[in-house]
Amino acid sequence: MIKVSCVQFAYKQIESFEDFANNVENLLNQAEDSDFVVFPETITLELQYLIPNNNLNKIPEFTEKYRNLFARLSKEKGQYIIGGSHLTIENGKEYNIGHIFCPDGKLLIHRKTHLFPLEASMGVTPGNTLEIFETEKANIGLAICYEMEFPEVARTLTLKGADVIFCPSYTIGEAGFWRVRHCCQARAIENQIYVLHSCLVGESPHKGMEGWGRSSILSPCETPWNSNGVIAEAKTNEEEVIIGVLDLKVLHKKRKRGAATTLKDRRPEIYEI
Repeated sequence: MIKVSCVQFAYKQIESFEDFANNVENLLNQAEDSDFVVFPETITLELQYLIPNNNLNKIPEFTEKYRNLFARLSKEKGQYIIGGSHLTIENGKEYNIGHIFCPDGKLLIHRKTHLFPLEASMGVTPGNTLEIFETEKANIGLAICYEMEFPEVARTLTLKGADVIFCPSYTIGEAGFWRVRHCCQARAIENQIYVLHSCLVGESPHKGMEGWGRSSILSPCETPWNSNGVIAEAKTNEEEVIIGVLDLKVLHKKRKRGAATTLKDRRPEIYEI
C-alpha cells in the first residue's frame, strides 16, 4: 500500500519567491504522511509576477531556487515529491523538465518528449527518453500533460515496469483539460495502472493562458476500485489537495486475473502497420 497526494495548484499573483515557497509548503502540510506528492506542470509559471513584463523566457533563472526548495521539503518531510515541471536551460536549450525529489537528496528528471504545439512554437526542445524510476515504495513513471495523449508513452512506461504514472498537467481551457483527463483514464484502463493527474489552474498575466482543471487519482474500472475508475477528484479550478491509497498487490493481481486483463491480452504480433 502507498499513500499518494495530488495537488491542484492555483496560479496567482505573488510578491516574492517566499510567497511561492510558503504556499508550496502549506499544500505539502495537507499531504502529510503521503509517500508521493505530485504538483502540476510548469508550477513555477506564477514566478512571472516577479519578472519585469512577466517575461516567460526568464523563468529558467529560478531553477536553482526551485530545486533547493523542493529538495529541502522532500528531505524534511520524508516524501517523494514530483515537483511538477519547470522550464530549464541545459546546454543552451530550453526543456520542460519533470522533477522527482527524493528524501535521500537524489534528483530524478524527465524531459517532456511530446510538446504541445504552443510549447514548440515558443522554442522548447523535446526530450528523447521515456524512463521509469524504481523507488523503495513503487516503480513510477512521468508523463507530462500532452505526453498522455499518446498511448505509446504510457504503454512503454508500463512495459518497463511502472505501477503508477504521474501526469503533471497545465491545460488552457476546458477542452484541453478533457483531452488529457480522458486520455489519463484510458491509459489507466488499457495498461492496468494508477494515474495521478495534477492540474495547474487559475489566472495568468497573459490573456488566454488561464489554467482549467479538475485533478484526479485514477484506477482501472473494476472492483475493488470504483466503477468509474475515480479514486479521488478535486473541485473544478480550485486549489486543493486530494489523497488516495493505492494497493499495488491488487493491481498486479488484477493484471493476471481481473475482469478485463487488458495488459495481458495484448497481441503485439498483429499491430504492425
